[in-house]
Amino acid sequence: MFYSACRTVRLKPGITPTSCSCHTGRHVVLRLDEQGEAPSDQVNKRHKKEKVPCQPVLDHFDQQYGQELPDLWASTRSVLLNPHSWQYGVMLNRFTSATDVIQILQSKGFSRFLPQTDASALLCDAHSLASKSKCPAVNGLVLSPRSISKCLPDNFHPPSLGTSHAVSQDLESDTLPSLPCHSLQCYIHPYTMRFPTPAHRPGQLKQYYLLNAASLLPVLALQVRDGEKVLDLCSAPGGKALAIMQCATPALLCCNEPDPHRQEWLTKTLESFLPHSLNSRVIVSAQDGRCFGMSEAAKYDKVLVDAPCSNDRSWLHSGSSQRGDHRLKERVRLPVLQAQLLRSALSAVRPGGVVVYSTCTLSSSENYAVVETVLNDFPEAEPDDLWEEIAIPLSKYFAFGPAHPSRGQASHKPSLQSQNRTVSSYHHRLGILVVPQPGKTWGPMFLSRIRRRPQ
Repeated sequence: MFYSACRTVRLKPGITPTSCSCHTGRHVVLRLDEQGEAPSDQVNKRHKKEKVPCQPVLDHFDQQYGQELPDLWASTRSVLLNPHSWQYGVMLNRFTSATDVIQILQSKGFSRFLPQTDASALLCDAHSLASKSKCPAVNGLVLSPRSISKCLPDNFHPPSLGTSHAVSQDLESDTLPSLPCHSLQCYIHPYTMRFPTPAHRPGQLKQYYLLNAASLLPVLALQVRDGEKVLDLCSAPGGKALAIMQCATPALLCCNEPDPHRQEWLTKTLESFLPHSLNSRVIVSAQDGRCFGMSEAAKYDKVLVDAPCSNDRSWLHSGSSQRGDHRLKERVRLPVLQAQLLRSALSAVRPGGVVVYSTCTLSSSENYAVVETVLNDFPEAEPDDLWEEIAIPLSKYFAFGPAHPSRGQASHKPSLQSQNRTVSSYHHRLGILVVPQPGKTWGPMFLSRIRRRPQ
């Protein structure tokens, strides 16, 4: 049981959340029967339930994003309107043995998109793979072909294990020179290959977590190291907290979530993936995030603010027009809340520490404008340039939007080619934006890293 700063959250055994945000694989949930198969009626229901866009929200997006992303919006719009084109990542849990899962992923054409700490420890033995059946068991969970749905071209053939290794090595040597190696492992597929949700099994940690791989970028930008004190200010449902624990072993990770229902969900997620030995390091609190910086000023080395936002993926499929209209009214008020949370985070971080602010919306008013507003209030804070650190090395996998026009500078879309790494300016430093595009359907995801100057 993870400790709570305000109250203990007790959950009934076997309860597992059945829905989650767009960055945690909500649309790929498949419950498996005792033989590991997804019931046929469940698969059929998933295909029959087509998502219908909410017209008021779509009209609003057309007007706003048509102006903010004029060259990209048409292709982004087509991706957001087609959930069957969305890609999903599989983040492995380093606190369990996942060799069998890696073998399955690689045999299906998945590959890692981050440099690995110890390549020899992660590569699967080809002879071992060949000796297994086509549907190897994963701690008792059978992953059959029927439980993995695909949206692949007819002429696509998953690469062999050897090919996957060659591709992985090539990507690491040619396109990821500036990314540090670490223990976080996430596998992605070039097409819409969907992996089943791991079943809850009492007494066993889950081996992997499904998510939109773009949601890992704020965690990478945070650069957590062993022994640091880290605050996840808006932590539920817990995917980024899990990712932090895959990167390092902090002295303290405080996962803050004031909403009781979402805190219960967060606690269950942590219990499903982290061992009891980490109970003293990982705590759950329920403070108002806007006041956190006052109650725990300058206590943390790193702070993540994955702020509440107008989630473009889910809001576009809001259902009724009435609900869509309500959400659009909420959208106007969000930047004020987001700025309050970011100010609180900058107060909670120590001098010399860093804060990463992120959202899952394309909206400039919730992204660049919030960062710039708060920077004007904090002369002791300055933004870091993430363009060369993250955007250029990962441009093979993610599509990044144009730099935000700021302080009278004209908007332009800088090249992502390695020879143009000298491109850097204030409006790049405000943040980078992952824009869903055909073939690179990750995002939306905005991230900005702000450093508090040492005293």
